[in-house]
Amino acid sequence: MTGVYLVDDHQIMREGLRALLEAKGHKVVGESADPTEALADLLRMRPEVLLLDLNLGERSGFELLAELQRRHLPTRCVVLTMSAQPRQVAEALRMGASGYVLKGSAVSDLLSAVDAAVRGKKHLGAEVADLALQVFTLKDEDPLSTLSPREQQIIIMVVKGASSSQIGTQLHLSPKTVATYRSRLMAKLGVRDVPGLVRLAVRHKLIDADESTNRSRRATDGALGKVEQQ
Repeated sequence: MTGVYLVDDHQIMREGLRALLEAKGHKVVGESADPTEALADLLRMRPEVLLLDLNLGERSGFELLAELQRRHLPTRCVVLTMSAQPRQVAEALRMGASGYVLKGSAVSDLLSAVDAAVRGKKHLGAEVADLALQVFTLKDEDPLSTLSPREQQIIIMVVKGASSSQIGTQLHLSPKTVATYRSRLMAKLGVRDVPGLVRLAVRHKLIDADESTNRSRRATDGALGKVEQQ
């Protein structure tokens, strides 16, 4: 019996998944619509498999994927989402997802992904196979184009060394909201800290290379300079 944890922001979806999985002999050990709550549960329960939606209202499933990777949790993740974008597939696989299945796929496809994850194998849903072929063409494209306009605005302020409070004041956001944006954009870009963010900004000409050293130091020393350690 495989222990499965569900993360989706639609309760009716979670209820349907629970009924489906338990009818097939799996055990749903918990569920949540919130990445922060889900992480606390995963740390405590250590289920074999996580079924994760990428679109969680104002939050992103990539935040949770990033934490699984950073903390080296043994839980295998199968992404179950509506997003059929090659970029999303590439990011999810790069961040350690064991499977990627589109909502609306056949039940057998999802069950195969769960079984593959338990065995330590990768599984892409049938409708994702063609998308996977496009993943390798994304390497030279600008990853900053995956960010929302607000995220692009915040990344510029971060690499210039602005603190959460300073960014919040200028954008009329709370420091906590700024931190959430920062976590989300770092997860999307696959970087772990602000110096890495600065290097990415230099590489894609968001800031000048001759300014990167000073800005990296200011960003690191500022309130946004350290990724939360728990």
